[in-house]
Amino acid sequence: MRTPGSMSPLTSLRAFRSPPPGPSPAAMALLLPPRCTSVSLPALPTVLLGLLLLLLLPATGLCSQGDKEPIYRDCVKQCVRTNCTGARLRGFQSAQPQYMALTGWTCRDDCRYQCMWTTVGLYQAEGYRVPQFHGKWPFARFLCFEEPASALASLLNGLACLLMLLRYRSTVPRQSPMYHTINAFSLVSLNAWFWSTIFHTRDTYLTEKMDYFCATAVILYSIYLCCVRTLGLRRPGVSSMVGVLLILAFTSHVSYLTFVSFDYGYNMAANTTIGMVNLLWWLCWCWQNRRTLPYWWKCGLVVLLLHGLALLELLDFPPLLWVLDAHAVWHLSTVPVHFLFYSFLIDDSLYLLNTEKMGVKVE
Repeated sequence: MRTPGSMSPLTSLRAFRSPPPGPSPAAMALLLPPRCTSVSLPALPTVLLGLLLLLLLPATGLCSQGDKEPIYRDCVKQCVRTNCTGARLRGFQSAQPQYMALTGWTCRDDCRYQCMWTTVGLYQAEGYRVPQFHGKWPFARFLCFEEPASALASLLNGLACLLMLLRYRSTVPRQSPMYHTINAFSLVSLNAWFWSTIFHTRDTYLTEKMDYFCATAVILYSIYLCCVRTLGLRRPGVSSMVGVLLILAFTSHVSYLTFVSFDYGYNMAANTTIGMVNLLWWLCWCWQNRRTLPYWWKCGLVVLLLHGLALLELLDFPPLLWVLDAHAVWHLSTVPVHFLFYSFLIDDSLYLLNTEKMGVKVE
């Protein structure tokens, strides 16, 4: 991100010098307000499932180099002034597909989208690195999907979670000691992937908050799941107290981000901390039971994969074909992990049920 007072790369662009006879396409893009269109795809389309969702106001997002460029801001102002009032606005609304209107796309949003690509084109023409806009990379919009690959990956994760939950319910009897706790964990996970899909479909104030908060809820409930498995079966009071503490922690976390400051750095630090607690607790349990439980390696591999694959976020490269970025790759890579994790949960739940029937002490 550019520091205050630093010179923008576009200040030295040839497009802002005296042009040669006959304006270049880039110069024409600067002089003429972009025409509002309901859908524009500067890259290859991605085939996704249609998803009609009624959402709220657009999110403002972070301030990034691209949206701080004067040319971008002037372009948006001119586009809005020209296309988003009077007869032009009515024409835009009448021509806009219903799925775009239902997901909250406005004339101003379309201006920002068009001007984003105008700015990206200028950066590329001069050999500069593609900038971010409002805290994220430029993505090719497909139908109403802002981030097609990430939305698809989130949907696939949710479907994998649902499929394995149904398999768990059909395989494990309700009498298993961990049955209800695992079902609750699955519902929390499904809710998180649902909001992740919505957020990557349409980034708004509401969907961003729900995506972040629900992701935190999954990590905290995973800690509770681990607590019940390692301590709660023998000492229910301990797991109950831990559960109360986790609820208080979640409430405090959400309250701070909602009413005090939505601090991205704090949110990342908090999730990293509880993620490490979750990782170490599960790994300790795996190590202690490596000689008695033949399926222990599934749990150990799952927690190592989930935390290791999260490092893909550090790559942070401009999206390939304007669709596939590091975040999408991360989400896609976690889809197979659900199958391994629920394989562990099924094995462990059946083991607990059998040991309970035999009256064997659970470790």
